[in-house]
Amino acid sequence: MNFKPLGERVLVKRTEVENKTASGIYIPDNAKEKPQTAKVLAIGSKVEDVKVGDTVVFEQFRGTELNLEGEEYLVLNVENIIGVM
Repeated sequence: MNFKPLGERVLVKRTEVENKTASGIYIPDNAKEKPQTAKVLAIGSKVEDVKVGDTVVFEQFRGTELNLEGEEYLVLNVENIIGVM
């Protein structure tokens, strides 16, 4: 992949969510909420508090979804990142 976010943006890949409850019930993909945690894959030149490889928690319904080489990614502004795990 050859994508470099600009400015105060980061490229992330959402973490996978378990599709089965503790009691063994399977949840269909269309009924699940998208996870609010992701792994940072690339950072813009003005990003200071986050580094590549960090797992971040971000605000719900934020960012721009993109499909690169058949994979789903999300581009977030640093201001939408709540914290680093």
